Amino acid sequence: MATPDDTLFPPAGAIPYLTVGHGRDAIDWYASAFGAMLQGEPIFMDDGRLGHAELGFPTGMVYLAEEFPEMGLTAPAGGATSVSLMLPVADTDTVLERARAAGGRSNGGSRRTTVIAMPR
Repeated sequence: MATPDDTLFPPAGAIPYLTVGHGRDAIDWYASAFGAMLQGEPIFMDDGRLGHAELGFPTGMVYLAEEFPEMGLTAPAGGATSVSLMLPVADTDTVLERARAAGGRSNGGSRRTTVIAMPR
């Protein structure tokens, strides 16, 4: 995987904590599309919702949880974007193809593209 170039990608100042609609699906998608690896065991609540998961990437970490509307935590509506993540990779075309194969959509480009969404 790519080694981050600190002149292009400064160290993260905070860890993104994403609220998603389907926790298990999100973990699987980030793993298959971007090679994310679970760090430790995810925490599932008694009702089956994902309470917390940590996904490691070569350049950082992302936390995930499912929606908890009773606490004011909801995922963005379909087609909406609540956060953008930058992930430097060694081979953009290969990673983009993996994301598309995993059901993601992109804005079409290849060199500096945007993966718009994971499947719901």
